[in-house]
Amino acid sequence: MKTFTTQFPRLFVGILFIISGLIKLNDPLGFSYKLDEYFSEPVFNMPFFVPYTLAIALFLVIVEVVLGVMLLLGYKSKWTIWSLLLLVILFTFLTFYSAYFDVVKDCGCFGDALHLTPWQSFSKDLILLFFILILFYNQKYIKPLFADKIQTILVLTSLVLCSFMGYWVLNHLPLKDFRPYKVGTNIRKSMEIPDNAPKSQVEMIFIYKVKGIDKEFTEKELMTLPEGAEFVDRKDKIIVQGYLPPIHDFKLELDGEDQTDMILSKEKMLLIVAYDLEKANVSGLQKTNELYKNASAKGYYVVLLTGSSTDVIADAKKKYNFAFDCLFCDATALKTVERANPSFVLLNYGTVTQKVHYNDSADLKL
Repeated sequence: MKTFTTQFPRLFVGILFIISGLIKLNDPLGFSYKLDEYFSEPVFNMPFFVPYTLAIALFLVIVEVVLGVMLLLGYKSKWTIWSLLLLVILFTFLTFYSAYFDVVKDCGCFGDALHLTPWQSFSKDLILLFFILILFYNQKYIKPLFADKIQTILVLTSLVLCSFMGYWVLNHLPLKDFRPYKVGTNIRKSMEIPDNAPKSQVEMIFIYKVKGIDKEFTEKELMTLPEGAEFVDRKDKIIVQGYLPPIHDFKLELDGEDQTDMILSKEKMLLIVAYDLEKANVSGLQKTNELYKNASAKGYYVVLLTGSSTDVIADAKKKYNFAFDCLFCDATALKTVERANPSFVLLNYGTVTQKVHYNDSADLKL
């Protein structure tokens, strides 16, 4: 009985860690964006970690997969279980913090493959913690599957393969695209809201300065405002989230005018996606003019999409001599369109037909 109650948690935890780690390893940039949220000012206010989030993300997901492999193999079980315990305690704290304070809406535990609410993520981590504690108290029942030498080779092989996978997806694209803009998606249709879709319930929140301190008041509380309160701002607070289409923040502007419909109505459309021109790969941007000439000659309309400010756009136009329009779009939306900065996306009447990393621009099928 002891053996059974140990082996089931061993399989459950090991397989879950491997699956969760591989999904995030498929898109480490996406996981690093989640870490950016945790390190941001509204959450833990640790901006000094932000430049290293990609390295931290890669380290964590590789460790996650390798620890899962080690647990299944029964390799160095005491050290493995201690590591798993510390890791799941960290994850449990983060998911509880996200849920209780309503800060990070999706922890990214399974990347874009499976979205969990903060409380679902916290519940998942509590279950993991429960099973790992069982393993902790029953370590003596965890036996290695192979001889030490074979175990070591298998663990090192998993480490090398994970490292290579991380290198590959960062220099090309995720092996599997789980995002709303994957190839075959019609952006316009993915932005539509059905007539019978549930609506969001929104409450207006008013911010007043009271004795030098900003305080929030509901509409009903305005009747009892303290004397001398000064109005500062108003914001909408979502009480109940209604239907949110898969794509809900894709809006393209040129000089303040909405160009979204025009872009999505083109038969041949090449989007150069660079969410931040200051952080964009220089060699990638240098390829854009030659690509523009080739695409234009074949009837493509070419634009660059960026979340950068007008001043940064103007500097980039001058530096790289862009011969095409640069449209503004929310940077978060562009990070979801594609991970590479820049990347190239082909559209046919708003349907994504191909996406490539700047390292693979020669593979574009114009």
